[in-house]
Amino acid sequence: MILKELLNHFEIKEDLPDYLLGQTFNEVFLQGDLTLKDNSYEIVVTTRQNVTHQMFIKPDDEFPVILMSELPNGLLNGMKFPQTESAGIPINNL
Repeated sequence: MILKELLNHFEIKEDLPDYLLGQTFNEVFLQGDLTLKDNSYEIVVTTRQNVTHQMFIKPDDEFPVILMSELPNGLLNGMKFPQTESAGIPINNL
């Protein structure tokens, strides 16, 4: 699933960089719960393996898409995607 499909699914009508719209993401987010706060969207879903995945969509931020996963042992894993096309930055490298 690409980000553009996810945005359509949740009826999010925000301008994001073109390169991000074509990025692939796990389809598990389609089953998530969407919340909106201060022009920031958050999609949260917990899998059967008790992993909580979060996607933050902040259109005007330096990193408009941030993914975060919390593993059952409490460890965090994730990626930040910048406004300009480049490889995502792992959360632990910031």
